[in-house]
Amino acid sequence: MIAAALAIPTVGAALVWACRRRPNLREAMTLLSAAALFAAVLQLLPGVLAGERPELVVFDMLPGIALAFRVEPLGMLFALVASGLWIVNSVYSIGYMRGNEEQHQTRFYVCFALALASTMAVAFAANLATLFLAYEMLTLITYPLVTHHGTPEAVRAGRVYLGILLGTSIVMLLVAVGFTWVAAGTLELGGAPILAGKLEGGETALLLALYMFGTGKAALMPVHRWLPAAMVAPTPVSALLHAVAVVKAGVFVVVKVIVYVFGVEALAASGGGDWLPLAAGFTIIAASVVALRSDNLKRRLAYSTVSQLSYVVLAAALLTPLSVIGAALHIAAHAFGKITLFFAAGAIYTAAHKTEVSQLDGIGRRMPWTLGAFAIGALSMIGLPPAAGFVSKWFMLSGALQSEHWVAVAVIAASTLLNAGYFVPIVYRGFFRAPPAEAHPHGEAPWPMLAALGASAAATLAFFFLPELPLALARNLPAGPG
Repeated sequence: MIAAALAIPTVGAALVWACRRRPNLREAMTLLSAAALFAAVLQLLPGVLAGERPELVVFDMLPGIALAFRVEPLGMLFALVASGLWIVNSVYSIGYMRGNEEQHQTRFYVCFALALASTMAVAFAANLATLFLAYEMLTLITYPLVTHHGTPEAVRAGRVYLGILLGTSIVMLLVAVGFTWVAAGTLELGGAPILAGKLEGGETALLLALYMFGTGKAALMPVHRWLPAAMVAPTPVSALLHAVAVVKAGVFVVVKVIVYVFGVEALAASGGGDWLPLAAGFTIIAASVVALRSDNLKRRLAYSTVSQLSYVVLAAALLTPLSVIGAALHIAAHAFGKITLFFAAGAIYTAAHKTEVSQLDGIGRRMPWTLGAFAIGALSMIGLPPAAGFVSKWFMLSGALQSEHWVAVAVIAASTLLNAGYFVPIVYRGFFRAPPAEAHPHGEAPWPMLAALGASAAATLAFFFLPELPLALARNLPAGPG
């Protein structure tokens, strides 16, 4: 099943290319591949919940370092979210790409499928060498998606995207992996923490910084600029970047490194991670302030993502069992809520050609389903019931209180108010302000986009009422006693 999870999207990409002259068949191949991948990932779930750790060794790259994959609870959660949302995003993409008469649609679907193959490789990587290779593959395969439109602005954004993500990973992340190999003699993930008891406090702090800032996809300031720059891409790509694959790969690596490389208890005892909650807290507040001041809807959502990603970093950095559970849960909760918000933004652009928040007066009266779904996604980002974000934020706040980290408590409280400050006015404008006079009033976006919107909004609500599965996986992480 591990091999199937890696092969299905890769074969799907080839089938999409083979059907490039028959759009209906091409898109059927995309949907079939997405459904097959989700089914393959689901086959792994019962064993992982029962304590099994399925493994696949492909070949030895170097003595003692294999290209290998192993399924543990955090990777299982990430793979479930990514593969499940690929189905929803594929349905949405069909409506969006056709509704906006986008060019290069075959290339779009091929790169999307290969991005999911890379994401599965990240999720199931058994060691840091495999993880690094899969992480780099994901960067390279998403570059054509970022530059999809081929405009000078898109090309510039692509340069920023590649420059920051490849620069940070090669200059810092690769060095950190090499240092770990020298210090511990192993890169294996999923067992006892690799570096527990092997480093002093100062060495730990330096190596942790290399990992955290070297994982540029986690968008910890100041290595966040690639993310808002990439918003020139079509909205389904923005949804891929923010919800399904790229940024989730970043925060997944952050949590995996803290849990399996340093170890929660060992890192807490060394004091080498004491700086990380402060860096994450600064990113949360600063990005929220930028979002509050942004009139462009996608830019506002982009900086919201920068802020929300650092919730995961902050929660993992608090180094308590409850906060680590919150970090794992927020990877999934943010995915459902943020993909809903981007789907709504794309639907508004497709149906009404509006891109600025100041243009959205009365939009909810003409697109009630779209703005209703947006409101659900906004509730989740703020962290209010009955939406997914409340569950993960509850564990984060509980972890902050458990550790008596009052700065983290203050950051969570202040950022919640800032989140409300930049999301609630959009909903208010859309439903409670009169729309401007228009010669040709519009309705909702094409039905595939509405269907995807409805599915992601429903999942955001379902996460609140039925959190048992993600909780079961998150509680299986080795986060120390308690």
